[in-house]
Amino acid sequence: MSAPSRRTGSLLLLWLLGWGVATSGVVAAPVPLHVVGNHLEDSAGHRVRLQGVNLPSLEWSEAGDHLFESLDVAMEGWGARLIRLPLSQDFWAGQARGARSREAADAYHTRVDRVVRRAADRGSYVVIDLHWSDGGVWGEHVGQHAMPDDNSLLFWKEAAARYANNPAVLFDLYNEPHDVSWEVWRGGGMVQERNSDPSRGLSLSYHSPGMQALLDAVRGTGARNLVVAGGLNWAYDLRGIVEGHALADPKGQGVLYATHLYPWKKDWDVHVTPVIAKYPVFVGEAGTKPWKPGDPPHENVYTESWAPRVIDYIEGHQLSWTAWSFHPGASPCLISGWDYTPTPYWGALVKSALAKPAQGVRPPPGAR
Repeated sequence: MSAPSRRTGSLLLLWLLGWGVATSGVVAAPVPLHVVGNHLEDSAGHRVRLQGVNLPSLEWSEAGDHLFESLDVAMEGWGARLIRLPLSQDFWAGQARGARSREAADAYHTRVDRVVRRAADRGSYVVIDLHWSDGGVWGEHVGQHAMPDDNSLLFWKEAAARYANNPAVLFDLYNEPHDVSWEVWRGGGMVQERNSDPSRGLSLSYHSPGMQALLDAVRGTGARNLVVAGGLNWAYDLRGIVEGHALADPKGQGVLYATHLYPWKKDWDVHVTPVIAKYPVFVGEAGTKPWKPGDPPHENVYTESWAPRVIDYIEGHQLSWTAWSFHPGASPCLISGWDYTPTPYWGALVKSALAKPAQGVRPPPGAR
């Protein structure tokens, strides 16, 4: 191997300074990963599987709730090597109140930067997840929607440029698309969201660029980072991926297709399993909780039987995954409070699963 060029050495030094990678030899920095067939590999051809948790709150709070303390506990106490970080495009743009605030945007970016650096210091990866959007109107309708809107393109042009080719960062294009066709999912179109009461008609109508346009926006910045694309039915159903609606990614490291597994999502072998043989599938969310009076009827399941079944499914198919959620107020919860006690069944089971190395594959550098 030839000695690195002066330019290569300078770029490496800048990366180390900019992202605070640990150089003590205790924890290795995350290495670039790419899709090969239906799984992830590092540059040496070793198969890699990532496991971790969702760390919510930056989608509803500009400052986050116990953000960095929770991040440390998730990595150091629970062994998470992948953090899915839900964000809001309005906070990112400093437009949460409908008026541009450069200061608010900068502060939000800095918090996300700190999460990425802190994770990379411990050999962990971060999924930047566009979780909340606004139906195409800054500062209005802010929350979870059926599809990304045209403002989502602006989010990805900025966010992808900021973290372009950082090996610790993956991009989750949009959280839980739903109630559109696969044609609109991929290629975009008008989206009409309806009220829960059909007699009230439409609640919101907006244009969505579609998932391919978001991916193209990311690649247009020069970012080759791994990308995550959630399927339909609230990122559960992946059948369209094997029916001609997979995304084209000739300029990147590949696409993982995300499924979110909850007790009311039935027939995994119909909606998810057929895709696993051909494409890399990432369980972006999974979770359950004890049912109590007043909960929706479809959540009336036995947590103690469902929880191990979903872990067995993930392990059996050797999938990367992040459990929902490492926050005591975002159900189904992994922790019961800010003392980080695992919740019965779900939290305890996830903590135990994360403590074990991924079966049959090489863990990412830095995993202990």
